Amino acid sequence: MIKKEMIAMLLAGGQGSRLGVLTQKVAKPAVSFGGKYRIIDFPLSNCINSGVDTVGVLTQYQPLRLNTHIGIGIPWDLDRNVGGVTILPPYEKSKGSDWYTGTANAIFQNLEYMETYNPDYVLILSGDHIYKMDYEVMLEYHKANNADVTIAAMPVPIEEASRFGIVITDENNRITEFEEKPANPRSNLASMGIYIFSWPALKEALLALSEEPGCDFGKHVIPYCHGKGERIFAYEYNGYWKDVGTLGSYWEANMELIDIIPEFNLYEEYWKIYTRSDIIPPQYIAPEAVIDRSIIGEGTEIYGEVHNSVIGAGVTIEAGAVVRDSIVMRNSVVGAGAKVDKAIVAEDTTIGAGADLGVGEYAPSTYDPKVYQFDLVTIGEHSVIPENVKIGKNTAISGVTVLEDYPDGLLASGDSIIKAGGIK
Repeated sequence: MIKKEMIAMLLAGGQGSRLGVLTQKVAKPAVSFGGKYRIIDFPLSNCINSGVDTVGVLTQYQPLRLNTHIGIGIPWDLDRNVGGVTILPPYEKSKGSDWYTGTANAIFQNLEYMETYNPDYVLILSGDHIYKMDYEVMLEYHKANNADVTIAAMPVPIEEASRFGIVITDENNRITEFEEKPANPRSNLASMGIYIFSWPALKEALLALSEEPGCDFGKHVIPYCHGKGERIFAYEYNGYWKDVGTLGSYWEANMELIDIIPEFNLYEEYWKIYTRSDIIPPQYIAPEAVIDRSIIGEGTEIYGEVHNSVIGAGVTIEAGAVVRDSIVMRNSVVGAGAKVDKAIVAEDTTIGAGADLGVGEYAPSTYDPKVYQFDLVTIGEHSVIPENVKIGKNTAISGVTVLEDYPDGLLASGDSIIKAGGIK
C-alpha cells in the first residue's frame, strides 16, 4: 500500500472575478506575476521546498493555461512515479456530473484520490496567494498540539479585521471561536485559508457534510469540527502574505518586488520559486533605452523608456515609448512613442504607436465599480489598442478595439470597452 505522511490539495479552480478583464479567459492562479512567474508557482514551490511531494491541483474555471503550465510538474520536481502533481478537474460520475460547488465540496469529490495515498495529514491550500511558508514547520506544530485541525493565521490591523475570517484563541493558541467578517472583531488573527487536517477528522467531516450545498471550509467544515469539540489550533504566521484578489493588491504586490529592499524577496537561494520557463533568448537593451528600478523578463526588447515597472518575458517596448509604474505581461508590444502610465497590460496585447494610457483624473467606473475602483488602466489579454488614442484612469479594455470605439480618440476615465472574443 502507498503511504504518504502528508499530501497537499491545492484549490486552483477560482475565476478571480475581482481581477476583472485579467481573468476573463484564464483562471486566477494562472495569471502572470513578477515578470516571470504565475501565481500558482508560489504554493507549488512552497510544497516542494517543504518536502511535500504529492499535490492534487483542483481546477475548474478556464483551466487550459493552468494545465499547460503545470504539465507533469517537472519545474517543481513533482514528476514522480509515486505522488507528484495530479490535475483534478470535475468529472462525470455514474449518476451524473457535478461542478465543484465550494472549497470543501471540491475536496470531498476527490476523496478517492486522497485515500490512494493513505495519508496521516492533508494540507489544504489556495492557489492564489503570494507567500513563502514552510509547511513542514506547521506540520510539526500540528503534531506537537495533537491537533485535529491547524489553521494558519496572521495578525492584521484591527481596523481591517472585519474583511477576514477571524479566529479567537486561548492562551495555548487553541481556537475557541470563529467570526466570519465580524462588524466588531474581537481579535486581529485572520485565517489565511491554509489548513492541516488529521486525515480521520477531515474524512469524517467531509462525509458528514456531503449533502451541504456549496460546502466550504470556513463556513461549514471548521464550525462542524469545532462543534464536535475537536482540537483546533491557530498557527501564527508573521511573514509576507498577499492575497492578490483585487486589481489594486495585484498591482501593489508587483510594485513591491522592485523596492530597493523588497519585503518579498524572489532572490533567496534557500527558498527558490520554480516555474515553467520558455526557451527564449536573453533580453536586448538598445543603446538609446532608459531603464530604472524595474524587473525585465527574458527575451524582452527595449528601445524606449521603462521606469518603476514589471515587464514580462518576450515584451517589446519600441523607440520613444515610455512605460511608468506599470505591469506589462509577456509577449505584449508597446508601440513607438506610446505612453503607459500606471497600467496593467495582460499577455499578447498590442498598444498602438502614440497611444497615451492613464491620462486625466480618476473617475468612478461606469462598468463595474466593485472591481474597477483604482486609478489603473486594465487591459485584458489578446487586446489591441489603436494608434494615437488617449485612455483615462480606472478604465478597462478587452478585445481588439478600433479607432471608432474611441469617440474623439478618447476613452474617458471610468469608461470601458469590453468586446467578445478578443483572441487574435
